[in-house]
Amino acid sequence: MRKLLILMAVAAGTSIFVGAVPADAQEYRWCLQGRQTGYPGECNYQTRAQCMASASGRNAGCGINPRVAFAQQRRLR
Repeated sequence: MRKLLILMAVAAGTSIFVGAVPADAQEYRWCLQGRQTGYPGECNYQTRAQCMASASGRNAGCGINPRVAFAQQRRLR
């Protein structure tokens, strides 16, 4: 019985760590920019609406991610 409890505890702990694996880093188009985030800011937003919702009440704004903008420009050449 004790071995079963230990096995269950290990399995539960492992599933917690498996679920906590970070997603692949991705550069999104919109960045939250302000004094607290700097430049280019927190570029975690796919749409401007998402960014503006996060900026609301934070004395921050939204701008296009320069890494994404310049990457698109390079592809066009």
